[in-house]
Amino acid sequence: MHIGILKTDTVRPEWVPDFGEYPDMFKRLLLDADSSVSFTVWDVEGSIHPNESEIDEVDGFIITGSKSSAYDDKQWIRDLEGLIQKLHAKRKKMVGICFGHQIIAKALGGEVSKSDKGWGVGIHTYELDNAPFTGAESGHLKLVVSHQDQVHQLPPGARNVVSNPHCENAGFVMGDHVFTLQGHPEFIDEYSEAIMSFRYDMIGADRVAEGRASLQQHDHEGSRVAEWMLSFLAN
Repeated sequence: MHIGILKTDTVRPEWVPDFGEYPDMFKRLLLDADSSVSFTVWDVEGSIHPNESEIDEVDGFIITGSKSSAYDDKQWIRDLEGLIQKLHAKRKKMVGICFGHQIIAKALGGEVSKSDKGWGVGIHTYELDNAPFTGAESGHLKLVVSHQDQVHQLPPGARNVVSNPHCENAGFVMGDHVFTLQGHPEFIDEYSEAIMSFRYDMIGADRVAEGRASLQQHDHEGSRVAEWMLSFLAN
């Protein structure tokens, strides 16, 4: 399987030696599940997009998280919306994570905005509702999160499959070619802690305390989602 990664942000330089860039995190996650997977990365934040032949050469695309917001007035974000619309028209497989989840929703007719519920950090527990993954259609999912923006209205034709009280639209599917999650399967606990420490004042002391406690109380299930992502992109 050959996967395209659309890179929408850079990791802080001082963190790269320990965690890598965002595409590295996805590669690590997915190669642990299937060592035969290969990747090509396009820096869409830097306005580098796949051409038509490159789109055809990959089995599907992963859109990474970003500190940017889907509603920011940035040309690269508008250009990415255009690429998403093109991929959607071709029914090309897309997996959107955090910002990727939000920008797919916005590009295809949904609404994204800052939530009055504040930051989501640490590990959140979600309810699965008729999720399209064998053996995981319902139940719970625990993922590291880091976001304040949320998808407040799904795009036409989307079906919500992941939710909790903090984030009702935390994952959706469209047809057999779009799968998104607000949570970060590619993150690890240590990266979550690094973000919370760096954004401590922005997130707020009480919410950071809750997030840190959640890292002790719950096990992140990124490897479980890796299996879903590979199955989705392969079929």
